[in-house]
Amino acid sequence: QVQLVESGGGLVQPGGSLRLSCVASARMFNIYTMGWYRQAPGKQRELVAYITPGGDTNYGDSVKGRFTISRDDVKTTVYLQMNSLKPEDTAVYYCNAGLSGVRYWGQGTQVVVSS
Repeated sequence: QVQLVESGGGLVQPGGSLRLSCVASARMFNIYTMGWYRQAPGKQRELVAYITPGGDTNYGDSVKGRFTISRDDVKTTVYLQMNSLKPEDTAVYYCNAGLSGVRYWGQGTQVVVSS
């Protein structure tokens, strides 16, 4: 069982930045693919970014060039640096850990981008 706890969400103005963190209580954290997803009201959950154990990354088209995912295997933490935020980035952001087809989810952290 893996527990994931997100933090760092909040209210930010358009053009601003936030950094989300997700701490995982996982043995052998370094072998999990870690990801961030988001779900806006009335919309399906969508991939924001993921990072493999080897450090390869992939981003959703809407966040490419603005968001950066990273991981610290010693701290068992994955980060999402979000820059140039837009109102359409408003959503609940969920941390995800995946291994051999099994996925674990955090409870989510709310991000609101508004002036």
